[in-house]
Amino acid sequence: MAALKDIKRRIKSVHNTQKTTSAMKLVSTVKLKRAEETASQSRAYSQKLNEMLSMIARQIEHFRIGGIESRFFAQDQEVKKADLIFVTADKGLCGGFNYRTIKAVSHKLESYKESKIKVRLRGIGKKGIEYFKFNHVELYDSTTELSSSPSYEKAKAHIAKSVSDYMSGLTDQVTLIYNGYKNMITQEQKEIHLLPVDLERVEEFEEESIIEFEPKGDETILNVLVERYVEFNLYYALIDSLAAEHSARMQAMENATKNAKELSRNLTLQYNKARQEAITTELSEIVSGAEAMK
Repeated sequence: MAALKDIKRRIKSVHNTQKTTSAMKLVSTVKLKRAEETASQSRAYSQKLNEMLSMIARQIEHFRIGGIESRFFAQDQEVKKADLIFVTADKGLCGGFNYRTIKAVSHKLESYKESKIKVRLRGIGKKGIEYFKFNHVELYDSTTELSSSPSYEKAKAHIAKSVSDYMSGLTDQVTLIYNGYKNMITQEQKEIHLLPVDLERVEEFEEESIIEFEPKGDETILNVLVERYVEFNLYYALIDSLAAEHSARMQAMENATKNAKELSRNLTLQYNKARQEAITTELSEIVSGAEAMK
């Protein structure tokens, strides 16, 4: 009977887990739809920003002798020191979502080490930060709650230090690594070189722009646009990562629910089998006792 009670207790525990994972899947589904809507709205702004940056930069590059002088576009400089920014989730229970980013960052750190490039590792998201701290990897700075609740103003404040240090020559490169959203069942690992700006990566629009611009000696407008471009890239990465996180958690909870159902079914069969064996044993003992009394 003790074995039956243990199995029954396990069945109840699995049922409770199944209810929890099923509810978490529904919550993630709703949050994913919201994140998708936010990403869709932000994409239009991103396209227009890219259009303006590409158009102005290419006009300066075409009309001015010597091309663009801004450090923001200095592609040929030697990289001695770099900022590496990563984005992970603040929470777990989302399959291999966080691990994939951690793995990509670890490989990047090894690559920098081989090239003898000094790295300032800047973390966004509790899970990644905890991993690197546990493994005694030095973090230049870290931020939590930003990946779970993206804000343009907070993203702007976080990237400002990297932009300022890059322009002053303290760093030579700014790279962003995160796990982005591709579709409901797929996430996509992304590595974006924010600075220096590579015009080949910035989308070029063939349509004639309504913006008129005369390239002069001052590149102030271009520099301001690049700052907005970098800030928004980080903000969009946070939105993209959040959508991917919800997608990964939705899948993880769906798999957990299926596994709980299967485990519950197996435990129920095990319980019924043990119960039948117990009844058979009792009947055998009763029959044996009756025979002995004859």
